[in-house]
Amino acid sequence: MNRTRFAPDRGLSTRMVLTMFFIGLLYVVFVGVLLVVLGSAWPWIAVIAGGLFIAQFWFSDKIATFSMGAREVTPEEYPQLHGVIDRLCALADMPKPKVAVAQSDIPNAFATGRNADRAVICATTGLLRRLEAEELEGVLAHELSHVAHKDVVVMTIASFLGVLAGIITRIALWGGLSGRDSRDSNAVPIALIVTGVSVAVYAISFLLTRMLSRYRELSADRSAAQLTGRPSALASALTKVTGSMASIPTEDLRKAQPFNAFFFTPAIASKQGLANLLSTHPSLDKRLEQLGRISAELNR
Repeated sequence: MNRTRFAPDRGLSTRMVLTMFFIGLLYVVFVGVLLVVLGSAWPWIAVIAGGLFIAQFWFSDKIATFSMGAREVTPEEYPQLHGVIDRLCALADMPKPKVAVAQSDIPNAFATGRNADRAVICATTGLLRRLEAEELEGVLAHELSHVAHKDVVVMTIASFLGVLAGIITRIALWGGLSGRDSRDSNAVPIALIVTGVSVAVYAISFLLTRMLSRYRELSADRSAAQLTGRPSALASALTKVTGSMASIPTEDLRKAQPFNAFFFTPAIASKQGLANLLSTHPSLDKRLEQLGRISAELNR
């Protein structure tokens, strides 16, 4: 990561490297199987895979902000938001990212962008309306930590393979890649093989990104609490934001759920037990417990 005053996290760095290694290995195997099974259709595979990767990586900031209905705002429009980010960037000794606001009552925030120059920190109007200044500082420090640790980039790349597998599954089921007439006896087995491989790849990449996602949220909480020196403010923000979700219509929460992996808190939290293993975030209790330990350490 770039030299900033955010505490380095070797555990996060190790997990990002391992995730990228296994995702890359999975990607090579996936494309290799498709080439063997589909034969002459390999140019289409290359075009689809390359085009989607470039689009998702190069325009990740624009895709995320557009999908959330967010827009970049000036200091004149949102002086408090810019003021907090200015102070945190000075404290962390890092360049200031672009600042955006999404007109949504769902109290949340996220960071996106392929590098520090393209980074965007976005907060919703629902978050700005509900939080006090110190609580907002904790949330924004959490998001800036994602930029400093570069885990946003890793999550963007890691999630690409799952997206590609899903698209190729649909194309295979439609018979578009086989290049054969639908009456060809080989068409159905090929479609089934491609679908089976795609489902397996999607499942493995899903689990890898979920494990990384949960750890990076705990890492960002730690880094934000240590940078600001106020873990209690971040804990208060977590409690307030999570509690406010109950007042948001379920339909709105479900629309925002696809962005859970990049949110400060999930729009719809997973239940305890096995479902929690598939969640994008650790449980609220686990996050508060960690912040409580950091608070005790700082007090000592």
